[in-house]
Amino acid sequence: MGQRTLIVQPADNVVVALQDLKAGEEILVGGNQITLLDDVKAKHKFLLSDLKKGDKIIMYGVLVAIANEDLLKGNVITTANVHHAASGFEVRDSHFNWQAPDTTRWQDRKFMGYHRSDGKVGVANYWLVIPMVFCENRNVEVMRQALTQALGYKSHDKYNDFAHRLSSLYKAGKSTAEILDADFNGADEGLEEPLLPNIDGVKFLTHQGGCGGIRQDSVTLCGLLAGYITHPNVAGATVLSLGCQNAQVSILMDEIKKRDAGFNKPLFLLDQQQIGKETDLLALAIKKTFAGMVDASKQQRQPASLDKLVLGLECGGSDGFSGISANPAVGYCSDLLVGLGGSVILAEFPELCGVEQNLSDRCKDEGDAKRFAALMGMYSQRATEAGSGFDMNPSPGNIKDGLITDAIKSAGAAKKGGTSPVAAVLDYPEPVTRPGLNLLCTPGNDVESTTAEVGSGASIVLFTTGLGTPTGNPIAPVVKLATNTPLYQKMTDIIDLNMGTIIEGTETIEQAGARILDFVCEVASGKKVRAVINGQDDFIPWKRGISL
Repeated sequence: MGQRTLIVQPADNVVVALQDLKAGEEILVGGNQITLLDDVKAKHKFLLSDLKKGDKIIMYGVLVAIANEDLLKGNVITTANVHHAASGFEVRDSHFNWQAPDTTRWQDRKFMGYHRSDGKVGVANYWLVIPMVFCENRNVEVMRQALTQALGYKSHDKYNDFAHRLSSLYKAGKSTAEILDADFNGADEGLEEPLLPNIDGVKFLTHQGGCGGIRQDSVTLCGLLAGYITHPNVAGATVLSLGCQNAQVSILMDEIKKRDAGFNKPLFLLDQQQIGKETDLLALAIKKTFAGMVDASKQQRQPASLDKLVLGLECGGSDGFSGISANPAVGYCSDLLVGLGGSVILAEFPELCGVEQNLSDRCKDEGDAKRFAALMGMYSQRATEAGSGFDMNPSPGNIKDGLITDAIKSAGAAKKGGTSPVAAVLDYPEPVTRPGLNLLCTPGNDVESTTAEVGSGASIVLFTTGLGTPTGNPIAPVVKLATNTPLYQKMTDIIDLNMGTIIEGTETIEQAGARILDFVCEVASGKKVRAVINGQDDFIPWKRGISL
């Protein structure tokens, strides 16, 4: 049957149900016999002691909620009987000491990557096609259609084949019932053999920005795009500009130089209003892109040490097991990589609500602690001014599966960052420049945050999920980690690793974290993850505003 309940921290006054529990059951928890007063679904929590209205609910050792009414030991906590609450925090003198985990096993480990002139090492080798403004999106789509199939990067379209088969059934006079009864039988045939085997693909970063809004939006967008162009997973880029938009090419070049003063990758800048005819623009863009990719294909993977890796840390479709299985396992992997001299990025600031004091105390530099406090305070204030707040972050799916307050969700989400000191605090879309744990201000929105982490330098993203989500990225492999075994077994087409072993007691957090790092090494050397195989190229720039 395995372990049925868990107290996460000794100070907690709630217990996590690891399995479905029934009202009336006698549960032995930490030496205390508790009679359950309610049914408690797996992932949800019940009380370890009686509470009065206004009393605090503690989980992960921090305040996560306040009781709305008198509650009894054995009651399940819900959105009806408790509400979100989080402790305040302050910048204070800190003497944080950290002992890195034993990294002996990986000290001499190498991955095979693409070495760039700025000293960074990519885990992939992509060419980018980027519009400076949404007006160029159609031209970019024309280039996508022309180049992906010709270069062998278009996967076999099993769904198109299926639709044609249904059309044939209709033409043959089959009934609606017979059409609905047709089997899919769609084999995953993957990609064709690429013409340029050392180029992983050509990616097209269409977006809805570049003009309108405020001028700061365009500067921020140019910073993000510069982060992608200078990214070590990118060999070169073709940029299409209309010409008159707010996001001028000169701003983009300034942002590129900020990130790489000696930038020397092939970069083709094409201005439609200068060139004239659309056909001339596209013909020139396709020729230059093709020639650039041929030259870039001469690059080869070479050995690199693990300190060259930058991991983005992300969660989406989280559940009540996220904070006790996949997230802490990713956190241990993060600590291992930091111990090896690498970098990790913890983002999603609305999902750090209630754990700010811990993160502030871990900042190496007081200036970073103050910046973190300012960014969190500003984000929270703007959310409140918009009629919302961090307390409204949990989605219906989060709540249904046990994350009933933002503070509960946040305390578990922060586990992805491990226990190491905070090396830097970054505002979107600033790049990672220091090894260690970097805090990056982004929304909690999965795709906006993943897009931002990669723009700041993440070469691989570790993405935990309890409910299942297909999110990927155009240039960085997104590794999906299931928090529970049923999800892993149900969605094998989008999930890479199972962390449900921790819940089942067959693997420790440390063992799972080590397994993740081993997998990261394989991915860094070219192993394809599900999001890459599926062509899941999600790219949504954050237009600075309230997005929880």
